[in-house]
Amino acid sequence: MLQNLHVKNLALIDETEVEFAKGLNILTGETGAGKSIIIGSINLALGQRVPKEMLKENGEPALVELIFSVDDEKVRKKLSELDIEMDDDMVILSRKISSGKAVARINGEAVSAATLKEVSSLLIDIHGQHEHQSLLSKKRHLDILDAYAKQSLEDKKTRLKEVFVAYRQLKDEWENSNIDNEARNRELSFLEFEVKEIEEANLKVGEDEELEEEFKRFSNGRKIMEAVSRAHEAVDGQGECASELIGRALREISSVSNYDKIIADMESQLLEIENLLHDFNHELSGYISDADFDEETFYTIEKRLDLINHMKSKYGNTIETILNVHKEKCERISVLNDYDEYLQKLSHSLKEKAQEVNVLCEEISSIRKENAIVLCEAITSALQDLNFLDVRFTMEFGEPIAFSANGYDDPEFMISTNPGEPVKPLGKVASGGELSRIMLAIKTVMANADEIESLIFDEIDSGISGRTAQMVAEKMNVLGRNHQIICITHLPQIAAMADAHYLIEKKVENNETHSNIFQLNNEESIHELARMLGGVEITDAVVENAREMKQLAYMKK
Repeated sequence: MLQNLHVKNLALIDETEVEFAKGLNILTGETGAGKSIIIGSINLALGQRVPKEMLKENGEPALVELIFSVDDEKVRKKLSELDIEMDDDMVILSRKISSGKAVARINGEAVSAATLKEVSSLLIDIHGQHEHQSLLSKKRHLDILDAYAKQSLEDKKTRLKEVFVAYRQLKDEWENSNIDNEARNRELSFLEFEVKEIEEANLKVGEDEELEEEFKRFSNGRKIMEAVSRAHEAVDGQGECASELIGRALREISSVSNYDKIIADMESQLLEIENLLHDFNHELSGYISDADFDEETFYTIEKRLDLINHMKSKYGNTIETILNVHKEKCERISVLNDYDEYLQKLSHSLKEKAQEVNVLCEEISSIRKENAIVLCEAITSALQDLNFLDVRFTMEFGEPIAFSANGYDDPEFMISTNPGEPVKPLGKVASGGELSRIMLAIKTVMANADEIESLIFDEIDSGISGRTAQMVAEKMNVLGRNHQIICITHLPQIAAMADAHYLIEKKVENNETHSNIFQLNNEESIHELARMLGGVEITDAVVENAREMKQLAYMKK
């Protein structure tokens, strides 16, 4: 769940920090107090675009930091798969905006915005003021159904994507296979020339590296021989060479080694050095004797390297790649030599793969339809709890569309809110307030099948009041029993249900406007409810009404 929010230098906020609780967290405040800034800052930390108007004009860097605790084993596993290492089951998301640039970090390590969004999607879900409008899109309906049926669908959809890719490859190959005899003969002739060129090169894996090593050695042959000869002269030449000096030192040490054990040990070490030097001299002499830097060998190496590099420039950067290209060209020659049989096999493979895709689409469609019935029944029940008393909510699938990697279904949510009326698409029936409640019902149902623990609702109460508002409040209360809910609301009915109540307040100090957020105790929460109930003048009766509302809400928990 979301434990902590820290905001600095953002819009009207200089710096504020809030600790969120389990259950239902309610945020209230006067219009314009800065409630949208709180949600905006959370969105910003989760990787959303940074609105220019939210940044301070003084150019000071803005910072938003979210601290999550993660208890769910499945979520921890998914985070591990994304290489997110947790310390004490904590995940810290932060975003710093400075000079128009945003730097995102997870647990202190810089990450891309895409990674930040992927991680945050596992931890929190935000339902904004206008998200309910997405219900007007049929594609969104399919996404909701698939999310609900994820456990049943996941393996089938993964398999369908794999099979559909193979099908598209075969289809592309078929569409590009219609070539006439002249073009086929022209391609065949060119391929045979290339295959012959590669075969005549007689390439061996690894020979280019060996030849390059030899070329380097031959290119520096004179320098090598001069250096080796000088080294040999220094070690075993005429006069005071290393061998002579070591021998002389050994003779001197040997003459007195019997008198002192330490000197005897030194004698042994010096004897070992003399033997090592002797072996080195022997190897050095052998190298000089065997060295072969003749021009003919060098020319042969150079020509072979030129041929290999030429082949690389035409067919691939490595010999392994060239040999694979040779294999592919031979296979293509085989196809062109018996093209009718190739077309027959390709057509058969394409039909088989299309049939496999179609079978998977049917299986996925069947699973979707079974889950759609259960989902719509659950949503209908949730809608009835939200004062849609005579609602009918279904999902129509219609005729299958051309299959894709996501199947061939194009379902749509349908609703009737009055007895006797036929079900119609949501966009033709539901008003803005009704769409908001429908989205809440869907979120409630989805939350029970979702691993995301924290849900944020930004003014879900838009367009509702009275009895409906009370039922929405009770639904939010139920949802908060199994999830952490953070809700911005104008309705006292919802605010009264709070497990933790926060006030967002705007003040003017030194001709500057600042917003802040802080948690209310029980008495402060009652007075905030009274403000929401009473408007400008808060009488004792309004306060008592707020107190009673709070007590009734407590009894429902």
